[in-house]
Parts: sequence; C-alpha cells; structure tokens
Amino acid sequence: MSYTGEVRPGGPTDVRELGGVRITKVAVDEKMSNNCYLLRCLSTGEQALIDAAAEPDVLLPLIGADGLRTVITTHRHWDHHRALRAVVDATGAEVVAGAPDADAITEQTEVAVQRRLEHGDTVRVGASTLEVIAIPGHTPGSIALLLDDRSPGGHPHLFTGDSLFPGGVGNTFGDAEAFAQLITNVEERVFDRLPDETWFYPGHGNDSTLGAERPHLAEWRARGW
Repeated sequence: MSYTGEVRPGGPTDVRELGGVRITKVAVDEKMSNNCYLLRCLSTGEQALIDAAAEPDVLLPLIGADGLRTVITTHRHWDHHRALRAVVDATGAEVVAGAPDADAITEQTEVAVQRRLEHGDTVRVGASTLEVIAIPGHTPGSIALLLDDRSPGGHPHLFTGDSLFPGGVGNTFGDAEAFAQLITNVEERVFDRLPDETWFYPGHGNDSTLGAERPHLAEWRARGW
C-alpha cells in the first residue's frame, strides 16, 4: 500500500521508504492530533524523532530497541513536546531545537536543549542530513527540516512543524507583523527555493506538495492568515 500521510490518533502509522531513510508518521492525542515523525537511516539504523508531541506509550514502542539519537522539536508550543521528557529519559537522545525557542522549551519541559539550531545548520540521521530552515513567525524559533532524497526519481522532503499546512501558513494569533514575517519566510525560504514536487509534512493533519499550494500564496498573503 502506498504512502498517503493520512493518519489519526489511535490509528495505524503510515510509512514511506526513500533511498536512504524510512519515515514513519504517527498521530497522537485525540484532541490536538499532532503528527510525530520517526526517521530511520536504512544503512546505519540511527534514528531521529521530529516532535515528541504526546503519548510516549505510542512513541517508545515505535522507536524500539535500536534507540534514538536525536529529538528535534520544531517549536516551543506545548502540544509539540509533552512527551519530550519521557522519551529522553527512556532513550538518552540529544535534544535540539531552534535557538530562539530553546529556553521556553526547557522551561516548559524541564529538559535541557543541548543544541540550539540556527538557519542553515544540519542534523545528521546516520548517513543522511537534515538541513535546518528557520521560519520565524508562528513562534520566534520555528524551524523546518529539509531532507533531500537523492535516489533515482527522488525529490525533497520538508518537515514544516506548524509553519506551513495544506491551505495556508501557521496561526499567528492576529499578530499582523508576525504573519508578515511568516508568509515572507515561507515564500523566500521554501517556495522560492524548492521545486513543486517537494513533499511536505506538517505538525497536524495531512501532507501536501509545494506544487499544490504554490498557486495560493498571493491569496494567503492578501487574506492575512
């Protein structure tokens, strides 16, 4: 069965295998329906988790006996790191996050952010590399993570947290300045750089491609959300 990215809390995971990485998507918490993504390097077995959002009893069996090298938190909002402490206690994984959000994450979780990420930094997952794209706006330290699948017929894969969804950018809670910052960063650092076939994986809900969303950028900017 081919990957769709359609998952729901309490339901099965969805898995896709790229040239060098396996992506497992799982939804947690019936109320918030957060997406968590477990990335596994197929050549080394090293694993990274994007957003330990909730339900460690779901996440830890997915991680399994091979352990976890890194937990990447896409931003500081409470619903994206409720399982962080339990996952780190169980695995000893390194905790990384966007630098401007790091202190808030530590204050909320009592887990130290060991590496503070800036735009252009990289995070290794075995033989593969995630490039950090800083996208302030939803929060000051929001980040996206770019995985370039270099296998034949491959294309970029982008984990966007709450900065980009099918149908629009993330919530800026009525702050016009934050919205302008967010939409500009999404346009310049994502759409202006990456091709239409780029598949993106948001922090909630279904996936999409940049090609499906690109025609609506002007509409999003005009409506202000």
